[in-house]
Amino acid sequence: MDARVRPLRIPPEMAIYAEKHEIFDLVQTLVKHLVVDKPEDPIQYLINVLKRDSVDVPRIILIGPPASGKRTIAKKFCEHTQAIHITHSNILKDNTDLIRATQQYQEKKQEIPKDLWIQLIQQRLSKTDCLRRGWLLEAIPRMQEEALRLQEAGITPDHVVMLEAPDVVLIERSLGKRIDPVTGDVYHVTFKWPESADIAQRLETPRTVLPVDAIAKKIQKYRTEAHALKFTYQNCLKTINADQPHVDVFAQALNFVLSRHRSASPFTPRILLFGPLGSGKSLQAKLIAQKYGIVNICCGELLKAVSADEHHMGELIKPYLESEQQVPSSIVLQILTERLSRIDCTIRGWVLHGFPHDVDQAEKLHESNFIPNRVFFLELTDDIAVERVMLRGVDPVTGEWYHSLYKPAPSPEVQARLWFNPRDSEAQLLKRVKEYWCNAVGLQAFYPQAVCINADQDPHTVFESLESRLVGRLPKVLPNTEIY
Repeated sequence: MDARVRPLRIPPEMAIYAEKHEIFDLVQTLVKHLVVDKPEDPIQYLINVLKRDSVDVPRIILIGPPASGKRTIAKKFCEHTQAIHITHSNILKDNTDLIRATQQYQEKKQEIPKDLWIQLIQQRLSKTDCLRRGWLLEAIPRMQEEALRLQEAGITPDHVVMLEAPDVVLIERSLGKRIDPVTGDVYHVTFKWPESADIAQRLETPRTVLPVDAIAKKIQKYRTEAHALKFTYQNCLKTINADQPHVDVFAQALNFVLSRHRSASPFTPRILLFGPLGSGKSLQAKLIAQKYGIVNICCGELLKAVSADEHHMGELIKPYLESEQQVPSSIVLQILTERLSRIDCTIRGWVLHGFPHDVDQAEKLHESNFIPNRVFFLELTDDIAVERVMLRGVDPVTGEWYHSLYKPAPSPEVQARLWFNPRDSEAQLLKRVKEYWCNAVGLQAFYPQAVCINADQDPHTVFESLESRLVGRLPKVLPNTEIY
């Protein structure tokens, strides 16, 4: 980087490294910790934060009415994310001065003072296991005042999951609830019965099971605070219908927790589009480039443009194109990397289609330091792909493309003069589609975070799917997690 040159040419490797290691987000997180915790020794404090296994750990609050399945979902969360499960009861199990002070109120059957309760939560979350692995607060906070006090203490979640279900369902679940006294797991006589006969035999009816009227009052008490809690956590809240199998509830909640909030870090799009012939790669690349001002690079069109040039590289590839032979990968890569290195691609970003065709080419592109940050596979059945291409013709007078089914010619005269590519026979197209799918398996493995999108839809629907994943951040992958 030469400081004497204006504008400054920042090497693309810097942006790739910063995005890969999320440097900008790391700095934001460190500043946030400093502002919230206000340590006496900021430098040593930041060193200690960076020494943790991960700065970006789960910080989750799970709330919901009685019998909405909080305990079941919380346990599954912690199994998948390795976060520490925090409940009202296990906070009070430690042997500390604060706990002993709390026990005095419990022995007198008095309510724990709010300030003391917040200190207890703060003390538990400041322990090493929560700092390293993250935490999940189950049914904490219970009211808005408690939520605001937690915020004042610097305890802010990244994700809040609120479970909801009709009162009738909640009452039925409460009456049928059973507890495993060994593990503490919650089951239900109708909705969730254990597969093991040994577990089923030892299940007990909870001592806290109340009459219907009392259950209804608890639900109503929760609902009086729920609206205020929604307002408090509106920027990081997702409400999920709990009146469905717990597996489905957990899948929705996990997907939400693995999602990440919009980042303020600089982002230069580097997009790869894959798909069989007829999947609409050219159209989608054009739409993306038009809306976001990034550079649209079709490898085939780029080679044609270079061959029209009288320079050395143009003369080199012209014989291949004239004889309809495949240009060697080494030459294509040399032309492509030169184009991607230009300042417009560096500053505005790029969307590339038509290259790479296989894993070997993908590896060479990666070695050249042109690493995409979004990869999409436009999926289409073989029959639809062949139909889209075989019935497509161009009007030699206007240059307009038409299709016998999707966009018929406006008149018999135009239909009569349409030109159909003789290479687009059904046999040839099926052969090309088969070649694509042979390479697609390896390419999907090479780009594990690639997104597959159904291309057999209206083009603007496909574009909306692409756009939503282009603008939003990729979900984070925690140890032992799968994205449902």
